[in-house]
Amino acid sequence: MSISRIERTLFRDEHRRFRERVRAVLDTEVVPHHRDWEMRGLVDRTLWNRAGTEGFLCPAISRDHGGKGKDRLFSIVVTEEIAKAGASGLGWGLHSDIVAPYIETYGSEALKRAYLPAMAAGTMVGAIAMTEPSAGSDLRGIVTSARRDGDDFVVNGSKIFVTNGWHCDLVILAVKTATEGAAKGISLLLVESATDGFSRGQLLKKSGMCALDTVELFFDEMRVPAGNLLGREGDGFSCLMQQLPWERLLAAVYTIAAAEAVLEAAIDWMKRQRANEFEGWQDGQSNRFRFAELATEVEVGRVFVDHCIALSLRHLLNAETASMAKLWATNLQFKTMTKCADMLGTAGRQGLSIDRFWADSGIYRLAGGSNEIMKELIGRSL
Repeated sequence: MSISRIERTLFRDEHRRFRERVRAVLDTEVVPHHRDWEMRGLVDRTLWNRAGTEGFLCPAISRDHGGKGKDRLFSIVVTEEIAKAGASGLGWGLHSDIVAPYIETYGSEALKRAYLPAMAAGTMVGAIAMTEPSAGSDLRGIVTSARRDGDDFVVNGSKIFVTNGWHCDLVILAVKTATEGAAKGISLLLVESATDGFSRGQLLKKSGMCALDTVELFFDEMRVPAGNLLGREGDGFSCLMQQLPWERLLAAVYTIAAAEAVLEAAIDWMKRQRANEFEGWQDGQSNRFRFAELATEVEVGRVFVDHCIALSLRHLLNAETASMAKLWATNLQFKTMTKCADMLGTAGRQGLSIDRFWADSGIYRLAGGSNEIMKELIGRSL
């Protein structure tokens, strides 16, 4: 059952066929194992290779650089299907739609040819390391340093909450290459995890996204070739700001799809209980009103997010509108999970794994800039 009453016109037949393939792989090779991966704190590494073989990774990267050369709607499809499946342990989106575009946009031709084909094939896993123990939302406060020494940068410091950090072969690292100038002193380096001086901490325990491998990374006199610089030295903060609208849109895409999936499942579950004459659930009007409100808000969110996707495809999505999409969708996801959990009670939550969806929903109100920062950005634009 779909709660949507408005036809989505973004997608063509090729996107629909691709969606069916993604859904089939998730249903057979991800969903049955996800609980086990949550206990372990990471998914099987072989899954990355399968995703590469199926063409699920880096679909929007150009064919010249090993990708599929498709439009970004293919990335949207993968994001939505992962959200609907509750497969929060898959770090494919960050790998394909954040790390790879940074390399293709700001990397040298040599870096693109060295790394992007392997990322599209799933033989290399990408991560991005920005957050530090003492610098979260405001990246200007990072202290991980990179000093120039001949043809190398020498890096010292650490990063925390690095998604894909355990499996990663390649990391985009935000570093300070100059002590003065705050944002002007930030640069981006592309680092292989096999580099001397690179080390990982233990897998971090989290309340949600438990199967998404997340670690702390450490750098001790790590030498990185100067040619691994993304963009120009000192332009790292500007590069990050240019990419954030797309990253925030992806958060909105994921969370509105997750909200839809849980709401649809909750309504179906409630109908089944009424059909089975399960007393206690069938005093219908109060629950119908709650479902009606949620369905209306989710539909509003879906139409707005789809419009933002259309703007992004035309390169017209600005930072403020992307921030609005993230603010609305991530807050609505959390609200939807909470209200559905309240209505369904313990039996329904266990049957639909709503508790897990609810726990997973918290991170998106923080990732890509907290929702308080979204309000600040939107407010400044008014």
